[in-house]
Amino acid sequence: MRRSPARRRPGFRAAAHPPVPTPLALLATLLFALPSPAQQDSLPAPGTQLPVVRHVLGNGMTFLVLERRQSPTAALVVHFPVGSVHERLGNTGIAHLVEHLLFKGSEEIGTTDHAAETVLFAAMDAARDSFVAETARPAPDSTALSRWRTRIERLEDEARRHVVPNEYDRLLSAQGARGLNATTSHEATRYFVELPARAVELWFALESDRMRNPVLREFFTELDVVREERRMRLETSPGGILQSALLATAFQLHPYGVPVIGHASDLEALTRPQARDYLRDYYGARNAVAAIVGDVDADQVIRWAEEYFGPAPPGRPVPPVTAREPPQSGERRIVVNFDAEPRVMIGWRAVSGFHADAPALAMLASVLTGGRTTRLYRRLIVEDRSAIHVAASLGPGTRHPGLFTISAVPRSPHTAEEIETSIHDEIRRIQRTPPDSAALARIRNQLRAGEFRRLQSNLELAMQISESEAALGDWRETFRAGRRIRRVTPEDVRRVAIRYLTPETRTVATMRRREPR
Repeated sequence: MRRSPARRRPGFRAAAHPPVPTPLALLATLLFALPSPAQQDSLPAPGTQLPVVRHVLGNGMTFLVLERRQSPTAALVVHFPVGSVHERLGNTGIAHLVEHLLFKGSEEIGTTDHAAETVLFAAMDAARDSFVAETARPAPDSTALSRWRTRIERLEDEARRHVVPNEYDRLLSAQGARGLNATTSHEATRYFVELPARAVELWFALESDRMRNPVLREFFTELDVVREERRMRLETSPGGILQSALLATAFQLHPYGVPVIGHASDLEALTRPQARDYLRDYYGARNAVAAIVGDVDADQVIRWAEEYFGPAPPGRPVPPVTAREPPQSGERRIVVNFDAEPRVMIGWRAVSGFHADAPALAMLASVLTGGRTTRLYRRLIVEDRSAIHVAASLGPGTRHPGLFTISAVPRSPHTAEEIETSIHDEIRRIQRTPPDSAALARIRNQLRAGEFRRLQSNLELAMQISESEAALGDWRETFRAGRRIRRVTPEDVRRVAIRYLTPETRTVATMRRREPR
């Protein structure tokens, strides 16, 4: 293997810093010690006063740096506002696949001979093109498909002789990395890790290398991993099956109706050039927001950002999602037969996370299922003992109008139909009479406590500010969103229940146990 750009250079160490006062004590005061909501509203939202340093490179990449010296560690997150909603039919699942492939290394990391790999990749990709072309024929030749599949497997095995497995992971783990991972959602992909402060420059070297020189090795092996993940999450998981059915029925045009992991037929036809082009176009510097929170020096981090990421190509802007779901004018129902206990999911057409009514809908979800004393939890699980699980949420994403969803699993011998009747009954009650102020006060206290806990975690804080910057253009905005939820009144909750939880806009997905033949 050629010399890694991540080798330890002279002077590669963490600077020694004297202890400095943490902003956590001030934040705790802002969260808990204020005497009234009115006085709270007169002050900046908790978290917005954090001393975050924002720096934008010439190629458009944004860095957010927050110095916190409580321990000699740092959390590092790179957030791309690219997810499954940016795909199209034919390449669904490509964002999630790219997430997997970026851990395979670069031209120097993860290989002993990249030139030899390149020759084998070309032969594999040509065989893949022939395989995909054959599958598209009206009557595919099974013998030809088997021949192309065997050739691809043989070439992949040959290329694997040049692979240094998990080298990216190994280099970071050797320096004490924890939690190295990535996630893909409908609207974002993010990569994250926690490191000792002395290893932060190593992260800059490795992360910039895979942004500038990624190599999508072990492509077909990883495709098999993703297909198996799909089988586990969607094809054999009762909850995954029912949620997929609900979303596909509720969203007949918008990409929210397609699972993040993609359609099985699309995964069967994806190619390495497709993934390479998608990565080159949308995972460039201009779409990346990096957040570094912990025992770091902001000036040093900015110098590293310029040195390592400054030469990275900007890529293309993330394409807008122009699909709009048509209005729904009547209830939709779907029944899924599966060898599992019954369950039910009900979704009402709602709004995006940026809509003025989103805070009231979030509060409604908490009023219904946000704890042991809430309405649906108390009725279904405590009093009637008719269910073993109930939950409400607004989703599946935030950038586009989604669903207000309630899901529940009945306790035998109770049925999904009984649970659905109870849910509708509780909704009618809240539409007639708003929740009492004490219930909302308890939820506000829970929200404030949750904000405080997030502020204690470097990783959660890095994730929050990077997502806020990438999605909303301002790392402070999600802190302000918490205040908007706390301003919701009981009448606001009743109003959104009346407006959005209507029979005409709901979709009901029910799972029934498949009867033996």
